Amino acid sequence: MAQKSKNNNKLNMNMPRPSMLWIYGLIGLFIIGWYLFDGSNEAPLPSDWTTVQEMVEKGDVEKIQVVNRDQAQVFLKKEAGEKYRNDQVDKRFRRLPESGVQLTFTIGSVDSFREDLKAAEEKSGQTVPVIYENKANDWTSILINLLPWVVIIGAWFFIMRSMSRGAGAGGGGGIMNVGKAKAQVFDKDASKRVTFKDVAGLEEAKVEIMEIVDFLKKSDKYKELGAKIPKGALLVGPPGTGKTLLAKAVAGEANVPFLSISGSDFVEMFVGVGASRVRDLFEQAKQKAPCIVFIDEIDAIGRARGKNAGFSGNDERENTLNQLLTEMDGFQTNTGVIVLAATNRADILDKALMRAGRFDRQIEVGLPDVKEREEIFNVHLRPLKLDPQLDRSFLARQTPGFSGADIANVCNEAALIAARHNKKFISKEDFLAAIDRIVGGLERKNKIITDEEKRVIAYHEAGHAVVSHALPTQDPVHQITIVPRGQAAGMTINRPQEDRSHVTRQRLVETLSTLLGGRAAEETALGFVCTGAVSDLQRCTEIARDMVTKYGMSEKLGNVTFTTGHNEVFIGRDMAQAKPYSEETAALIDEEVKALIDRAFDKSCEILARDRDKLELVAQYLLKNETMTADQFQLVYDDPAKLAAQL
Repeated sequence: MAQKSKNNNKLNMNMPRPSMLWIYGLIGLFIIGWYLFDGSNEAPLPSDWTTVQEMVEKGDVEKIQVVNRDQAQVFLKKEAGEKYRNDQVDKRFRRLPESGVQLTFTIGSVDSFREDLKAAEEKSGQTVPVIYENKANDWTSILINLLPWVVIIGAWFFIMRSMSRGAGAGGGGGIMNVGKAKAQVFDKDASKRVTFKDVAGLEEAKVEIMEIVDFLKKSDKYKELGAKIPKGALLVGPPGTGKTLLAKAVAGEANVPFLSISGSDFVEMFVGVGASRVRDLFEQAKQKAPCIVFIDEIDAIGRARGKNAGFSGNDERENTLNQLLTEMDGFQTNTGVIVLAATNRADILDKALMRAGRFDRQIEVGLPDVKEREEIFNVHLRPLKLDPQLDRSFLARQTPGFSGADIANVCNEAALIAARHNKKFISKEDFLAAIDRIVGGLERKNKIITDEEKRVIAYHEAGHAVVSHALPTQDPVHQITIVPRGQAAGMTINRPQEDRSHVTRQRLVETLSTLLGGRAAEETALGFVCTGAVSDLQRCTEIARDMVTKYGMSEKLGNVTFTTGHNEVFIGRDMAQAKPYSEETAALIDEEVKALIDRAFDKSCEILARDRDKLELVAQYLLKNETMTADQFQLVYDDPAKLAAQL
């Protein structure tokens, strides 16, 4: 008996489920039939002129209506209609309608019909009114009448499909599924997994995050000792440093499912959608446990609450954050679900999100050093056809401050440049051109500039180069150009030889002089200044003010910082920060900033007055050749006669 029941269940499971299309089809047929038959048996009887002629001769016809000159519709008198319907001998008229058009027949010609009708009228002695009318095609009228029904059925069909779409885990495409999380699911059985081998550099971050991988692989080892794995880890670092890639590598290394979603995917115009999507995301995670949930750009929903008083708030965003906090609290330590998140704005995240028990750890994913940059280059250079003589360590030294994404962009740009010049392989020059393009922007060789403007730009850039070369802490000059790049009319590129984590006061002061070297050259060589130094002045002012207010490098103010240490989240840094100093101190700060800039400018003028011949030589070379390389610039100091001979 049990076996029979099991077989019946199998049979029922294999039976095809009725489709909704059948229902829609039946409804459509019903509506069409309704309009075709007018929903009743009152359709006129087809007839012929002979029968109608007899009725006219007997005086039973009330009127005749001729439609479109070929179809005649007969209206009988009331008593005549009753007579014909109840005729027991001639049963042709039993289904004769009680009102409206009762008989129809086709006429060959209107003229012949008039003559035949006139003859029948003479026999009856009564005149039958004839009405001539033109009507649209019946099918056209049917379709017009059906149109509202088609629209209604179509709208209903769309809603039903939307309700059923995305009903499974992770589905969020339906109109009734706006509360579904839009997470991308990377299954553990995926053919192409990302592992730590695919992540170059980030050695410290790998070591710190390896515990999470080890827990997912060998969870019993930790449970036996009573250890609790962190519920969440926050990857913090500048854009493009590999935070997302590292999270994918954790999932690939642990061989568990990976649910990825962006913080902005929780934000919607409908109230309650964000919180609903958070609940759905964690519900999916529990079903796939052990797994990793990765929330990219978590600052979109994790901003600190209560920082926007007096301004338009976003309660929906706060509700989403509250739900996220609740869900992370609701996890048991042994569920096997670990939450990873990434942001480049850790300073604006809510403190409740950062406490122990939620995101227990902050893993710093910083910019790569020279060794890590070489490893990243090795990864991105694998598919490229390279010059055998290419020195990869040289490329790493030429890209200080570049992120992993920047290095990937350099490699791609170099390949494009080589292809543009029809080269068979990518050389060092292509990579240097790619670096210059990324740093300075695209060359605008077609921009029209006057000879006077060109002369001013040449002396301006020459001033930057000569001053920076004279100062011991400044980076060596890599390239000088008066070809417009991006928003700059010209550019002097100084290429660092090593990575720095700390900067001395001397270097900052000499950086001020380097930035003001262009303005000093204009004043020294030309006798006037122009607006081309605006970006230099802005940068110079920022550095000088940071030296005074942030780094405590003012002789008068001493080792004091005047910053609050954090930025206001919603209403802006400068507008919302309360000044932690008096008006007298503010005036003193302004004086110190101006004093620093004035001393730096005087230093620049002093250098250019001493090296006036070198300034003139560099400027004249730029006016003729537009671009000067590092080797050519070094000739200014090593063999100026050789360089002058090229002019």
